[in-house]
Amino acid sequence: MLTPPRTVVRRDGGLYALERALQRRGFRHVAGADEAGRGACAGPLVAAAAILPEGRRGEIDELADSKLLTPAARERVYDEVVARALAYAVVVIPAEEVDARGLHVCNLAAMRRALASLTTRPEYVLTDGFGVDGLDVPGLAVWKGDRVAACVAAASVLAKVTRDRIMVELDGRFPGYGFAEHKGYITAEHSAALRERGPCREHRFSYVNVAAVSGRDGQPPRARRPAAGGPDPVLPGGVGGRPDEPMERSGAPGGTVGVALGEQPRPPASVGEDVVMEGGVR
Repeated sequence: MLTPPRTVVRRDGGLYALERALQRRGFRHVAGADEAGRGACAGPLVAAAAILPEGRRGEIDELADSKLLTPAARERVYDEVVARALAYAVVVIPAEEVDARGLHVCNLAAMRRALASLTTRPEYVLTDGFGVDGLDVPGLAVWKGDRVAACVAAASVLAKVTRDRIMVELDGRFPGYGFAEHKGYITAEHSAALRERGPCREHRFSYVNVAAVSGRDGQPPRARRPAAGGPDPVLPGGVGGRPDEPMERSGAPGGTVGVALGEQPRPPASVGEDVVMEGGVR
């Protein structure tokens, strides 16, 4: 059996090179997947997937790794991705589910679900950093994928903007933590607020810093979150409400929450090249 020829992608080919190389090999619908919120100790984990059109219509001004963009630029790119993508999907995993199932399990499940929710079926999948198993199409895990592949960068912007908007909304519900500024990541201000107020229901109790201030650091990670329906675990000082206010569930029991799906009509053909990949094989 003949081995397919290597596809060499030039390093200087730019953000669209990897997708264009795959498209020239016959994989017309290349999906990218990425997440936002892995390192945060509060708020949801958000994963997104996107398929950009072939050719010029899929080339979006300012598109880049979401972490390299200003908030205003991310919003502009988000709007362009939503308007131009052949298909996109965003999935939200609440903090409670991250505690119950573990971060890595939730991360893979969220990306898998986002990819499965695309209304245009991908023929090839590119992911940022590590592979996602359980897909019925070939794929490639790309180191720094959100800086190398346009579809992964598009997914990173969708995930980041969605999560940032959620954290701004949570800042109104749980004032005093600064969620609108640090978006649930660990900063000096966030740590000080945790020590002073204790965690709120949107914190991840399986994270060591949250467990420590909740008085649950001696328990195994998945036992740290109080049972649903029990009192909200706040220390003296309260959290934007009564200290004995019952904890709400952030999403459907045992499941992820899909928040956006979209599809746009397909336009014309390809160009471009970047990295090295073995003929479209996993």
